[in-house]
Amino acid sequence: MELKFRVAARIAKPVHDVFEAVADPAKLSHYFTTGGAKGRLETGATVEWDFHDFPGAFPVWVIEVVEDEKIVLEWQASEGEPHNVEGGEQKDSDYRTKVTMRFKSLDDGRTLVEIAEEGWRENQGALSASYGNCQGWSQMLCALKAWIEHGINLREGMYV
Repeated sequence: MELKFRVAARIAKPVHDVFEAVADPAKLSHYFTTGGAKGRLETGATVEWDFHDFPGAFPVWVIEVVEDEKIVLEWQASEGEPHNVEGGEQKDSDYRTKVTMRFKSLDDGRTLVEIAEEGWRENQGALSASYGNCQGWSQMLCALKAWIEHGINLREGMYV
């Protein structure tokens, strides 16, 4: 059984605006990386993301960027229960997962954003971690939509 998932959302903004809301660290920090983001998502870069609900900045390796079309990232895999669930524990593993974000301009002017993550090992801890990441990417898409369409930060105060 291969552990992977895909989530998607339609954002009522042009593809370039949506792409920039993810690639630009200042914009990403407004609605997703609650502790801040450092470094633009560009091919070959290593950037830092920090979240209040997962304290401590960590590296994100940018594998490929095609402007307004695709961003491919890798980050440290974690295994175990998400830490923000009472009594759960998550620990870093010795491998990375791959995140692929695709941006597609739709005929009605909206943008379809798809995020897929794959590469976990096949064990219970990795399965639990993949569910946590699926939840996180779903929340990211909701937060992106609320922020870019309406200027609302859904994550503000949500976790701390």
